[in-house]
Amino acid sequence: QVQLVESGGGLVQTGGSLRLSCAASGRTISNDVVGWFRQAPGKEREFVAAITWSIAIKYYADSVKGRFTISRDNTKNTVYLQMNSLKPEDTAVYYCAVSRARRIGVHPSEYEYDYWGQGTQITVSS
Repeated sequence: QVQLVESGGGLVQTGGSLRLSCAASGRTISNDVVGWFRQAPGKEREFVAAITWSIAIKYYADSVKGRFTISRDNTKNTVYLQMNSLKPEDTAVYYCAVSRARRIGVHPSEYEYDYWGQGTQITVSS
């Protein structure tokens, strides 16, 4: 069983920046994929970004390309989401998730993830 803990959420004004962290209790193996998702009240959960653990291939939703950057530190077993130029529409609870195996030829937004964190709230004031 993998435990995931998100941190770094909070309140920020439009145009500001935040960095989220996702710390895993266990080491992700080379085939693992780590994704970030978000869910606003009354809306469906949506894919934000993902990274493959072994060689750090990165994927982004169109809505965050150029503003968000996903990265990983394998020495700390942690994935980060740097969020710049934040907008009110970025307001949501953000979750990290882990898929235990990479699906070649399948976009990470379509994966069935095995483990989920508890979420951290991001609020962007207008």
